[in-house]
Amino acid sequence: MALTTRGGGGAGGDPAKPPSASDPSLGFLTKRDTEVKLPRATRVKNKTPAPIQITAEQILREARERQEPEIRPPKQKITDTHELAEYRLRKRKEFEDVIRRVRWSVSAWVKYARWEEQQRDFARARSVYERALDVAHRDHTLWLKYAEFEMRNRFVNHARNVWDRAVSLLPRVDQLWYKYIHMEELLGAVANARQVFERWMAWRPDTAGWNSYIKFELRYGEVERARAIYERFVAEHPRPDTFIRYAKFEMKRGEVERARRVYERAADLLADDEDAEVLFVAFAEFEERCREVERARAIYKYALDRVPKGRAEELYRKFLAFEKQFGDREGIEDAIVGKRRFQYEDEVRKNPLNYDSWFDYIRLEESVGNKERIREVYERAIANVPPAEEKRYWQRYIYLWINYALYEELDAQDVERTREVYKECLKLIPHKKFTFAKIWLMAAQFEIRQRNLKSARQILGNAIGMAPKGKIFKKYIEIELYLGNFDRCRTLYEKYIEWSPANCYAWRKYAELEKNLSETDRARSIYELAIAQPALDTPEVLWKEYLQFEIDESEFDRTRELYERLLDRTKHLKVWISYAEFEASAGSSGEDSESEEKNSEVDYQEQQLERVRKCRAVFEKAFDYFRTSAPELKEERAMLLEEWLKKEVSFGDLGDVTLVQKKAPRKVKRKRPIPTEDGSTLAYEEYIDYIFPDEVTLAPNLKILEAAYKWKKQKTGDDDE
Repeated sequence: MALTTRGGGGAGGDPAKPPSASDPSLGFLTKRDTEVKLPRATRVKNKTPAPIQITAEQILREARERQEPEIRPPKQKITDTHELAEYRLRKRKEFEDVIRRVRWSVSAWVKYARWEEQQRDFARARSVYERALDVAHRDHTLWLKYAEFEMRNRFVNHARNVWDRAVSLLPRVDQLWYKYIHMEELLGAVANARQVFERWMAWRPDTAGWNSYIKFELRYGEVERARAIYERFVAEHPRPDTFIRYAKFEMKRGEVERARRVYERAADLLADDEDAEVLFVAFAEFEERCREVERARAIYKYALDRVPKGRAEELYRKFLAFEKQFGDREGIEDAIVGKRRFQYEDEVRKNPLNYDSWFDYIRLEESVGNKERIREVYERAIANVPPAEEKRYWQRYIYLWINYALYEELDAQDVERTREVYKECLKLIPHKKFTFAKIWLMAAQFEIRQRNLKSARQILGNAIGMAPKGKIFKKYIEIELYLGNFDRCRTLYEKYIEWSPANCYAWRKYAELEKNLSETDRARSIYELAIAQPALDTPEVLWKEYLQFEIDESEFDRTRELYERLLDRTKHLKVWISYAEFEASAGSSGEDSESEEKNSEVDYQEQQLERVRKCRAVFEKAFDYFRTSAPELKEERAMLLEEWLKKEVSFGDLGDVTLVQKKAPRKVKRKRPIPTEDGSTLAYEEYIDYIFPDEVTLAPNLKILEAAYKWKKQKTGDDDE
């Protein structure tokens, strides 16, 4: 059949090339013919939910119901030998085809051999296994299947032959040896099994192999053989667990001396082994069971000297339990403390500046209760002064002195030594660079507990003179206030303020003291001095307390004057609102408490009108300030109008809500650029802007906006009509 092509050749008459000439793998197909055309992704236009909803369970159930029945080949019944021969021929051809495709697959060979076994054709099955071994003789599972096939069909000699070949080729696979020996035991050939074990031991297996050999001999009552195997075992694997197993074997047979000799030989041979702790513990427990207490104690002590402390935790624990059971009280305590003391000594020797180790060591000695030893450890600990005069290095060290002083005072009850500890500690601290108020206060409180008030005042006075701190001032004032020495308190407050004039806490507490003593003029003078300071840490709290003080004293004129002075310093919104609230709740004039009878005769309505008028005047003044002097603070001006409106509503009939509503702004959403680091603008953010009525009359753009707003409002009204 001739092949026709499209297009003609050139003058030379060359035939045209087929379209697939660039890709010879396509044959006579074009790339268009071989392209996989995927369906175009459809866009869902209608995303509303369907009126009838179905569940995933319903979908699965319908898919199950609509599934076509599985097509299974019919069962074939073989009636004569010709059909059986054809069936076997066909199956063998299938197995051979599979093996030809996946020659390296062990499972394919095993399936073939098992089928031949089912056909009772053992020669063919054996042939299949042999062919498989030619492919994968390193696969021990194949050897296992082969040997089990021979054993299953009672071909004993064939099975022995397979096991011999397997263990010769793969002597490191323990499972082959186990199966081989198990077969010989099942056959009752103990000598053969022993011979297999000896062949295995020649390969120097791990401990499991030796243990199985020993158990084999013990099953048949060959104790001497088992003992000889143990000797070879510990020589081959000189480890603590093997010697312990050997000794337990001798103990089970009642051979105490033999077991002791095994332990002694292991202790001499493995004293420096990393697992020697286990060996010594087992040796000592063996002597305990033999009622040899002194021997066990000697073993424990010998082990504690030889085993490194990092690996002797279990040894110490066992020794402690031993002493609790067999030793006296002194021995028990020595065992407990000696272990931990050695650990702490090792830690503080390696790093004497590790104060946490010193704390643990001191706690240990305090639990024992030996005063001389406790003082010795304290003295050694406080002798390790931090090398640098920086407070962060001294923060843990200083607690050694504190604990030392508390121990001398509470436990030892030695007052003079406690005083000396505090004295030496205060002498050691470099107060010119830093200090610890806790030490000064604890020393003073100790003297107070000893009823020595003069020494306590002297200590606190030295603290204020050498290294003043706020905590020392507070505690000293608290002590004097408790004792009722108000003149001393005044002196201390003056020193406190002189040391830290910007500390509002000191000013407030000083004024509070005078107020509690009914010294109104002194308290007012203190407040005046405080607000006159050029710098304060929390001035708003101080002003608030001063204003409240004047309000409590019913000095409304002074309060108004204070508000005016505060407004000269700051025009914050909260100040204006507080001022207005004060006017709304204060008296109409500056009368004091002595004119209560006259005030009672004044009409309540007039007083209320006066309060409303003054409050409104403050709000108007604040609004004028935000409108003229700070027009950029639109949000604060809107918040002010909200507070004003609330206040007018709270006035009831006396309030004028329309006065505030005329000034109320309109909220407008606007966008402003967000500048980046290089100065360019890539994004915008929305913000709320406020447009006030007075701004509409000033700005032409806002006039247009206002007109548009009115037109829209009018149009909305017409539509409603």
